Amino acid sequence: MPPLTGSPPSGTGKPSRRLRGAVAALLSGALAAFLLLVSSPGPARADQTALRAADPSVIRVGATYVSVQSTGGGIAVRQAASTAALAAAPARQVWSDTRDRGEVWAPEIVRDGGRYYIYFTAGRGAAHRMYVISSTTADSGYTAETKLALPDDKWAIDGALFTFEGQRWFVWSGWAGDTNVEQNLYIARMSSPTAPTGARYVISQPRESWERVVGDPFINEGPEPIKGPNGQLHIAYSANGSWSDQYCLADLRLRAGGDPTYVWDWYKSNGCLFGSHRATMMAGWDPTLHVDGPGHHSFVLLDGDIATSPPAGPRFPLMFHAVAKGTPYSWENRHWYTGTFCWWGGTTYSRANVPGPTSDTGWSLKFFE
Repeated sequence: MPPLTGSPPSGTGKPSRRLRGAVAALLSGALAAFLLLVSSPGPARADQTALRAADPSVIRVGATYVSVQSTGGGIAVRQAASTAALAAAPARQVWSDTRDRGEVWAPEIVRDGGRYYIYFTAGRGAAHRMYVISSTTADSGYTAETKLALPDDKWAIDGALFTFEGQRWFVWSGWAGDTNVEQNLYIARMSSPTAPTGARYVISQPRESWERVVGDPFINEGPEPIKGPNGQLHIAYSANGSWSDQYCLADLRLRAGGDPTYVWDWYKSNGCLFGSHRATMMAGWDPTLHVDGPGHHSFVLLDGDIATSPPAGPRFPLMFHAVAKGTPYSWENRHWYTGTFCWWGGTTYSRANVPGPTSDTGWSLKFFE
C-alpha cells in the first residue's frame, strides 16, 4: 500500500485527519484479514475419537446424541451430550446375532413416529441383506430382527430410511444381479418404516473416472439423505473401494421438482467433495490435510429426519470414518471423526451423453475435518 503521509498541525500534538484515516484503514484491513482467516472454511484439525470403528451413524434427540455401531457380534448404542463425548460413553448392546446371520455391517439409526429403527446388513458373501430392529427406547427393548423385503431381493448393504415430500423412502447400495460386478445406489418407496412397496430404482452407478480409481468391484455405497436449503433432495455417498485411501464422499442432487425414481433427474457432483487426493476432487474443493480416505458419514440430524436439515450458514456437526495420515491405510486403522459441513451455493453439476439437461445449478456441500 502507499506510504502514510502528512504531519501534525502545529501545536496540536495529534495526527492529521489524513494520517488517522490511513491508520484506521490499515487497522480495519488487518481486522478484516484476521476475521477472514479465522472464519475461512478451510481444513482444520481433524478430531479423531477414541472409537476405532467404521460407518458412524449418529442422530440428535433433544440435547442427547445417539450413536449406533456394529460390535461384539451385534449392535451397540451409545448416548452422550456431544458427538465428541460418544467415544467415552458406555456402549449398550441392543441386539446380538443369536441366529448366526453372519457379518453385521453399518447399522443406521433413525427415529420415526416416536420409535427408534436400526437398519443393518447381515450375511456372508452374496447373502448380505438388510434387516431392521425397533424400540421405543434408544438403548434397550429392541425387537428381534426382521429382514426387509426389498424389491428383487438382491445383495444389499448400507440402507437408510427417510421421508421426502410426505413419502417414506429407503436408499441402499446393492447389486443389479447375483454377482459382484459393481455396487449401485437404489431407492424404493416404503409404506411404513419396515415395509418396502413397489419396485427398486437405480439412481447412481460408479461410472465416472474419479469414482473408478479403485475397484473390483467399483463402488457407490453409504448413501446419506439430506435436504438442501431450497428443499432439494441430496444423497451424499461414498465412492471408490473402502479398502483404499481413495475412498471419498460425493453428492447426488435431485433436480427441483424431480422424480426420485428417475435416474436422469439426479445430478452427480463432478468429483469427490471430501477426499484425500487432489486428482479426484471436484474443481474448487480441496483434499484433506489430516486424514486419508474419509467416507461413510453421518449428518447428525435431529431424530435423523431430513426435514430438520440445516439451512445455509454456519457449519453443522458431521461424523465420518477415516485413517489418520501417516498411518497405514487399513480397515483396522479406521476411526470415527467429528467434523463439520456447510452448504455451498451456486454449484453446477455437469454431465454429457444422457437424457435431459446437461447441467444443474444449486446447493452443494463442503465438508471439513
